[in-house]
Amino acid sequence: KLDCFISSHFACHLCVEQPRMTLKCFEIDNTLPQHAIWNRVNGFNHLKGVFEKNEGGIEKFAEGYKIFGMNRNEADTGFVFREYLPGAKQVFLIGEFNNWENTTPLQNEGYGRWSVELPDKAPGQHMVPHKTKYKMRLESNDGAWHDRVPAWTRLAWQDGNKLFDAAMWYPPKEERHVFKHPNPPKPVGLKIYEAHVGMSSPECKINTYLDFADNVLPRIHRLGYTAIQLMAIAEHAYYGCFGYHVTSFFASSSRFGTPEELKYLIDRAHGMGFQVLVDLVHAHCSSNTADGIAMLDGTDHCYTHGGTLGYHSQWDSRLFNYENYETLRFLLSNVKYWLAEFRVDGFRFDGVSSMLYKSHAIGQTSHDYFGMDADLPAHVYLMLSNHVIKSTLKTATTIAEDVSGMPTIALPIEHGGFGFDARLAMAIPDMWIKILKESPCDEAWSMKWIAGELQNRRKGERSIAYAESHDQAIVGDKTIAFWLMDAEMYTGMSTLGPMSAVIERGLALHKMIRMVCLALGEGYLCFCGNEFGHPEWVDFPREGNGWSYHHANRRYDLPDQDHLRYNFFNEFDKHMMQVENRFSFLSDWHYHCTLVSDEDKVIAVERGECLIVFNFHPTQSYRDYRIGTKWNEPLRTVLDSDEGRFGGHRRLEWGHANSFAPGDGWMGRNHSIQV
Repeated sequence: KLDCFISSHFACHLCVEQPRMTLKCFEIDNTLPQHAIWNRVNGFNHLKGVFEKNEGGIEKFAEGYKIFGMNRNEADTGFVFREYLPGAKQVFLIGEFNNWENTTPLQNEGYGRWSVELPDKAPGQHMVPHKTKYKMRLESNDGAWHDRVPAWTRLAWQDGNKLFDAAMWYPPKEERHVFKHPNPPKPVGLKIYEAHVGMSSPECKINTYLDFADNVLPRIHRLGYTAIQLMAIAEHAYYGCFGYHVTSFFASSSRFGTPEELKYLIDRAHGMGFQVLVDLVHAHCSSNTADGIAMLDGTDHCYTHGGTLGYHSQWDSRLFNYENYETLRFLLSNVKYWLAEFRVDGFRFDGVSSMLYKSHAIGQTSHDYFGMDADLPAHVYLMLSNHVIKSTLKTATTIAEDVSGMPTIALPIEHGGFGFDARLAMAIPDMWIKILKESPCDEAWSMKWIAGELQNRRKGERSIAYAESHDQAIVGDKTIAFWLMDAEMYTGMSTLGPMSAVIERGLALHKMIRMVCLALGEGYLCFCGNEFGHPEWVDFPREGNGWSYHHANRRYDLPDQDHLRYNFFNEFDKHMMQVENRFSFLSDWHYHCTLVSDEDKVIAVERGECLIVFNFHPTQSYRDYRIGTKWNEPLRTVLDSDEGRFGGHRRLEWGHANSFAPGDGWMGRNHSIQV
């Protein structure tokens, strides 16, 4: 199998009357239903006007974290604690500072707000000292009593019973992290390294923000990625949920360290030029009432919908009510908080497909984008959120995890879109797994299917291609490396012995699968460890595995050992990233898929000043294979997957030392080369 990478030698909610104007989305796609799009746009503009009238603007509205939770008073003589609890009859603040007794009552301010003044005992001596644990104890309107973790807490710690308490986080000035590096500009070519801090160590343990910053970030930097996506950053009571059942939305996960240590990680990443994106889970919240915000005030409709409307049957979680004024304040403030306090560069919005539809896309194979199933308040919320993000940080990047293909999701708000920069092309990894599981032989691989799925995107809407993410690594599934090589990864990865046919095939295809995703995509994503063909799967500690961390780690030690073939995977991934960094073909305007041949198993694509050619045939190599190009210039190989440093057979070395001369037109292109 060949993968020949060639570059030009020389270039190394409210229905109102539709305004008498148009939106660019209708120029891009004139089949879009204008009424539905305008209904969403007008709903967005209406709410912006409401926030302007009531709050002094949406940007001010999104600073709820300065009002709710623990904040210093204007006179700087103490703290004010405030929460939104519309279903409460009476509320007390309890904690270590008052022996967990009902001695600190909150006052009802009206409109569901409860607050209490906490004056300093003396200058520098706070009534609720730094690192003090506390909670709310409230009586709901039905007479029941509940202990709750405040929704706006900025830190939560587990107690001896494994339950979470809020923790006061107000360190002395000398202990606060001072950022040294500004937010970097948007990457020219977006290449995302998806990482989980807790499982980023080769050891069987929960890793830390500090270790990730000092030991993992330099590794990712050497590989050449331009952005890091951090998973499981918001606090979640259950470690095994991968961070997707959030319990405290404003608290960074305390398993990995303190908020200041997370800031150090982000600051160090900025110093290396990385954009830092955070997984944002605003599609739902954990149904855990003891640790989270579900039923915060004793009702099932504080921040979420009530009844069955507020329950996600597949996820066992509670669903936000995007028509609730205070829910919008909570969520919009959450995005601005992470941008302002931690200086993150953007977000990957999780579960967007669930947000877009009233059915939450459960059991849907096709989607009624603009019909009765469309959840208009959620659509408007996504626009509002993107507006807050982009107005807070001009260089911010937002990505939608949407499998439904919702039109305009990745168009700017001013064009009639939702405002995301890109969507994740979630059908691509499903395609690869289907091919690896169901193809009877390599000859049966369809180049038209592969090239078609990789290019299946809406005009003007950017998509992020990837072969696999954390979804394919979870226990019960297999990574691509494991599908290709399976048990032989345990015995056949040493270079001290001969390479088996299974390992040789797996090594070749693993490189080509990843490269074709980069070549035909508009962005790229890699889940941590998959760049070197991480063996086995991800399985967090749970009762079913004896609470073991054996599969909740990343074996970064494997590619560092020269006698193991994991190094070949890692080296190819590094050079793949570096070639894109050199030629910036992901962001270049020129794109032309020249050839897709099921007979020859060949795909060829022009990207910028690069020609990228793939031979997926399992047995047939080609000599003097003619491919049409736009260039009347000699071309020379700058990267090929058959190089010896990547575990290949060096069959394409001639093209590295010599140029391929241009020929006459071929396949509808003005010129051609023979490789």
